[in-house]
Amino acid sequence: MIRVALVEDFDLIREDLRELIDGQEDMEVVWEAKTGAEAIKLARTDPADLILMDIEMETINAGVIAAERIRDQSPMQNIIFLTAHETNDMIITAMGTGAVDYLVKGEKSEEVLAHIRNASAGRPTMNFRIQGTLMREYSRLQRSERSLLFFIHNVSRLTAAERELVRLLLDGKKVKEIAQIRCVELITVKTQIKGLLRKFGCSRTKEIVTMIRELNLSHLFQ
Repeated sequence: MIRVALVEDFDLIREDLRELIDGQEDMEVVWEAKTGAEAIKLARTDPADLILMDIEMETINAGVIAAERIRDQSPMQNIIFLTAHETNDMIITAMGTGAVDYLVKGEKSEEVLAHIRNASAGRPTMNFRIQGTLMREYSRLQRSERSLLFFIHNVSRLTAAERELVRLLLDGKKVKEIAQIRCVELITVKTQIKGLLRKFGCSRTKEIVTMIRELNLSHLFQ
């Protein structure tokens, strides 16, 4: 039997889930909770095989906090989020707790049961939208990590003049303005910009500025 726990503050939804799960030959509801705090306590005293976890209960992210605590104290308890929230940010935040699956409320009963069985068997089957959201975030993090290492390496090679040039670019200054501020010829600024672009592997100064801001490293040029 798959021992399932329900964490849901809306009584009617929780009752429907209990009836659905207890009506199966291979699973049963072992405990229920209306709050994340209550779920943490019950998960500690009576571990379930799988927990269906709502997100917004006593607070907007109570389920996320509960999932983090439960996974810390008992990693063997699999967690599937079953929630009305379906924004990319919430999906990424929730799955970052170590949960194995994420379902949006309104899924057909057969789908919910299939996700429970698959997760319990060690082969969770996230739907394509959830998978796509997570893969895009994974790719973004990979790119950010590579960009950060590349950027830090190249910052160490900048001259004082190049650092000042970057600072002015971050301030939104144009090439002519930079030449006036630094009291140098326009051709000198353009030559320095070419050097910057080579060092950072960029084709436009806008790419350098965007990279610095995305990596939250503007403070290095203050």
